[in-house]
Amino acid sequence: MNGRDIIIGCRRRRSHRNRTSIVGLGLWLIFTTTLAYAQAPESATSAIVKRPIAFRSGDLALLGYLFKPEGTGPFPALVWNHGSERAPGRGQQFDTVAGIFTRAGYVVFAPNPRGSTGFGQEFTDQISGDWGGRVFEDIMKGVNYLTGLPYVDPGRVAAAGASYGGYMINWIQGHSDRFRALVSHDGVYNTVSMYGATEELWFPEWEFHGPPWENPGLYARMSPSTHVKRFKTPMLIIHGELDFRVPIGEGLQLFTALQRMNVPSKFLYFPDEGHWVLKPQNSELWYTTVLDWIDRYTK
Repeated sequence: MNGRDIIIGCRRRRSHRNRTSIVGLGLWLIFTTTLAYAQAPESATSAIVKRPIAFRSGDLALLGYLFKPEGTGPFPALVWNHGSERAPGRGQQFDTVAGIFTRAGYVVFAPNPRGSTGFGQEFTDQISGDWGGRVFEDIMKGVNYLTGLPYVDPGRVAAAGASYGGYMINWIQGHSDRFRALVSHDGVYNTVSMYGATEELWFPEWEFHGPPWENPGLYARMSPSTHVKRFKTPMLIIHGELDFRVPIGEGLQLFTALQRMNVPSKFLYFPDEGHWVLKPQNSELWYTTVLDWIDRYTK
């Protein structure tokens, strides 16, 4: 570990090379996403093609969204896994976030695996007790679809996610080598330590069918920390000190494991942010750091 592996976010103004136009747009978009879920101006999205896609996972037909830059490619791709294991299908608020990465030259794939809302209660409930099981399979089936597209370079695919999406990135780290780089924002790494520190205690008890001492096997099976020996994909971890839902220790434990396994890794630490990055200059640093990381391994 060295000083270059850890970035500490702060409030003073920063200057970042080659990111002025993209991140400037990004700051405007993140404001609309966070504060008003407003639609981006037509000029910000007119060059981006968005379309729904259907793909199969076992006996299910699943919905996802593709965001494509102008041109014929082949482009690198970013798989974005949504937060909250019971999150709604993609809406307008995600369009603005996807637009930042699409304007940076990425095809963005946003799957809606099992657990997503809007597809019936039975579909939503299938994630309970199975965070890293069929949901992971659904996402990887979507990746198969993505990498079969003629304008996507299958050898230049990264994946990112926040909250439950961050958990899924941590799970992917121990279960797939298909991605060139990973980005985990505020993701659960150790299900047992998460249980003991989160302010949302009812949630792990519901999802893992009780506390760890009553169901230790399920907690262990669904914990990314169980699979550290398989970690090898370069990974950026992002966490806020004021995150009480998925406390900072989850990101620190993950970073320690990656460093001890000699996996290329970097930690972006925000001392003044919680589960979401809300301050404008911190948002700028977030987007710049994420883009720099995935660019390093896919471009």
